Amino acid sequence: MNPDTNRKILCVGVNYRPHIEEMGREVPAYPVVFIRFPGSLVGDGEAIVRPRISEQFDFEGELAIVIGKRARHVSKADAYDHIAGYCCFMDGSVRDWQRHTSQFTAGKNFERSGAIGRTVPAADIPDPAALRLTTRVNGKVMQEGCVADLVFDIPTLVEYCSTFTELRPGDIIATGTPGGVGAARKPPVWLRDGDLVEVEISGLGVLANAVRDE
Repeated sequence: MNPDTNRKILCVGVNYRPHIEEMGREVPAYPVVFIRFPGSLVGDGEAIVRPRISEQFDFEGELAIVIGKRARHVSKADAYDHIAGYCCFMDGSVRDWQRHTSQFTAGKNFERSGAIGRTVPAADIPDPAALRLTTRVNGKVMQEGCVADLVFDIPTLVEYCSTFTELRPGDIIATGTPGGVGAARKPPVWLRDGDLVEVEISGLGVLANAVRDE
C-alpha cells in the first residue's frame, strides 16, 4: 500500500503501558495525536532512509487502521462501521529531533523514514483487539504486544479523531507502539544502514523494509 498524497495520517503516541513506562512518561488523559506527512512513508519492500543529520533513528512497529467511509463525530459504538481495513505500520522516529520540543512533528516526518503495509479488509479481521504485534530487527525480536493492551482502544481513537477532524476514505490512524523501542534499551539500539526492520501482525502479514543511509 503506497502512501497517498491526499491522505491524512494521524499517529497516536504513548498508547501502550510498557512503552509509556520505558519512555518515562505519565499515562495521558487523552490520546496523544501527531501528524505524519505522506512523503515520510514508503511501502512494503522499499528502503526506509536514515537521515544523515542524526544517529538516533529508531523503530516503532504499530497497527494502523484505514478509514473506509466519511467519519465525523462518530461514537465508539459505531466506530468499526467506518473502518475499511488494517495494516502494519513502521513509525520510524528520529529521537533527538523528536525531543527538540514537546511536539513530535520534526522527529516523525523525515522523508521516507517510515513505512506502511498492504491493507487487509476489516471483514477478514473479526476481532482486531486479539491481534498480536512483533517487531524484528535483523531477525531479532525487539517488540511484542497485543492490541488489547492499548490504553485508548480503536473505537476510542476513531471517536476522538473524528471529533476534531473529518476522517475520509483512505485516511490512516496508527494506533501506537508496544514497549521495546531502541531508545529505551541500555545501551540504545539505533537503526543502521543495511538493517532489516520487520513488523508482523497476526492476520496482516509482515511489513519488511531495509534501512539505507541518506
